[in-house]
Order: sequence, then C-alpha cells, then structure tokens
Amino acid sequence: MNTLTTTSTLARDLKGSSPATTESWFDDACVLDIDNFVKTLSGIKAKGVHSELLGSLISHYASKWLPELSGREMTTLSISSGSSPDNSVAAWMKKRFLIETLIGILPSEKDSVQCGFLMRLLRVASMVEVSPASMAELEARVAAQLERVTLKEVMIPAFRHTCGTVLDVGLVLRLVKRFVGLEEVQGKSGAAAKVVKLVDSYLAEVALEPEMKVEEFEELAKAVPSHARTLDDGLYRAIDTYMKTHPGISKQERKTLSKLMDTKKLSSEASNHAAQNERLPIRSVIQILLSDHSKIARLTSDYSGPMSLTRSPNSTRCHSKRELLAQHQEVRRLKDDVTRLQLQCQSLQAQIDRITEKNRKGSKRGFFGWSTFLSKNSDEMVNRFHDGRRTPMNTIKATPKWRHSSS
Repeated sequence: MNTLTTTSTLARDLKGSSPATTESWFDDACVLDIDNFVKTLSGIKAKGVHSELLGSLISHYASKWLPELSGREMTTLSISSGSSPDNSVAAWMKKRFLIETLIGILPSEKDSVQCGFLMRLLRVASMVEVSPASMAELEARVAAQLERVTLKEVMIPAFRHTCGTVLDVGLVLRLVKRFVGLEEVQGKSGAAAKVVKLVDSYLAEVALEPEMKVEEFEELAKAVPSHARTLDDGLYRAIDTYMKTHPGISKQERKTLSKLMDTKKLSSEASNHAAQNERLPIRSVIQILLSDHSKIARLTSDYSGPMSLTRSPNSTRCHSKRELLAQHQEVRRLKDDVTRLQLQCQSLQAQIDRITEKNRKGSKRGFFGWSTFLSKNSDEMVNRFHDGRRTPMNTIKATPKWRHSSS
C-alpha cells in the first residue's frame, strides 16, 4: 500500500469519525512497519485530524504490535522461549525501539491519550529500559493526569536488580514530585486530594515489603504537601502497617514515622485505635490523647450554656424538646469520652512511673517530664469541665476497635 495513498484515504475516513470507529479500517493498515506508520501518522496530522483520534490510532497500533499494551493481564514481555539468545536480544531491542518511537509521536495535548494506555506504556518502558529522555517524557505525561491513575495501575514492579523492593518506589516518587510541581503552578487542589489518597494507599502496600527502608517511606510520604491531607487516617494506617511488618526498627525510626502524621487530623475512630497502639512511641500516644482532650473541650464548650426552652442567642428560633434532649445526650456522651481519656492518661501515667522507677539513676529531665505535664493538665481540664464533680465510673463505654486498621 502506497504511503501517500494511505494517508489521503485514512485522513478522509477519519474526518468526522470517533475513536470507536477507527479500529475497523485500521486493521488493514496495522501491517505497516513502524517507519511507514510514523510517516502515515504525520500526514494524517497535517490534514487537521483531531488529537484524540491520533491518540486512538497510536493506542490501536501499539496493541497490535505489543500485546502487553492491549490491557490484558501480562507480567512479562512476549519473547518466544524457543528462540536463541541472539534472537531474544534482537526482539528485546526491537521492542525498546518501538516503545521509544511511540513515546516520541504521542500528541502533546493532555487528554489525547487515555491514562490507562499511558500507564501500560510506562510499565513496558520500564521493562525494556528505554532511554532516560524517553522515560522522562513519558513520566511527565503521566504526572500531568496522575489524579486519574488507580492503585492497581501504579503497582509497577522494579525491573532493575539495583532496587531492593519488589515495587518500583522510585518511579512512583518521581511521578508524585512531578505532579506536585504542576499542582503548585496550576492550583489543582481537587486533583491533589486524589493523589494524596493514592499515595497513602500505595504506602500501605509498600509497607508490607521487608526491604522497604524508613527513609524511602518517609520521602514518599512527604512528597505530597501536608495541606493536601485533610485527614491523616490513611497515612496512619500505612505507618501502623509498616511498624507491624518491621518490628525490629529502632526507637528513633518509630519516632520518625510517627512524626509524619498530624494527630489533629485523625478521626475519632483512628484516634481511639492509636491511643491503644503499643507500636507507637509513648510520646506520640500522649500527643494523641492531648489532641483528643482539646477536641472534646472545643465540642463541649458549644453546649456549656443553660439547657432551657428559651431562644438561643446563636439561633433565630426556639429549640424543641427533641433537640434539647439530643443536646443533653451529646453532652453526656462527651462527658463519658472525657472520663475515658482520663483513665487512659492515668494508665499511661502508671506505666511511666514504673519506667521512671527503673531508670531512677538516669537523668531526671527529658522524655518523662511529659508525665507531670499530662497528669496536671488532664486533671485540670476534666475538673474544670465537671465543676469539681467526676463522672461515675459505671458510665464509661467500651472503646470500639478501629475497623480499618491492619492490626
């Protein structure tokens, strides 16, 4: 088939069509080698065909040549097992040349190629070890729409033997850093929240790897800006999973991991779990308890006024009896939470006292100075709230376990 004739015919057929209609006529053209395909594509582009159709052509052509790009579940490149080593190397080099060529002819428009195809292309590009320039170009394309990537798509194995982990953590780190650079320029706050969720889920997966280092975990967790995390539950789950999988890490490494999360951004359910988590450093547990005290103090201040049927100063109408009853029940629940937290503080106080007794000959200042601060402030907060009256012990409710924890 003459290239010029093919270009004119395909360009005429493509005008006014959609990506779904390109496959039927492209089956005959897909026998062209890569050089003729590039020339044909350049001619079609010169005719003014829409970039999405060009992206569809590239995706379809690539799927014909490389089954790894078709979306089917494949973990290795399709090289015949009966071929000689020389033929295998030649096939490998041919596929790398094909991938590099496909990367070079991708339309520049962001939405011209589907994100799923780009992720499959990135996976195969990592397999065949394309040139650094081609890899950087493809990573930039993926990073521009990283908020559309799923956890399954980003689980790319580390094909280089120099990597200690099964998954290519370095590749994901580069994608996130590139995305953050774009996010700072374009202000994609909604997309940033999706990427944060993706990163936290990915961290929970790589935390299961025995060779995953604390430094790598920390760098990836810090790659997204802290303001993009409205809730740190996902990050806490990943940290807890890492500590459970790596019980031999040092005390300093546990502190490093615990500092990654903001205790003020934990939900009540996550806080309840963290307060009883023996894998966390004691100081982190104390910070979580104090953060809970502060949250409850702010909540109870909203209900500190007299409960009557008079008009509320912050409302334009009178409260009904049902609303007042609900408020009374909320206050009682908050009082129970305060008492529960006080008991947890007292339990920690007893543990700290026992440790202090064993280390009596050590320094009197330092970490255990928290015990006096905790006891004094926790009692003062509870006493001020109850006006000197403590809630009966039999009103304490059992603390539910955090359902989403890996423990």
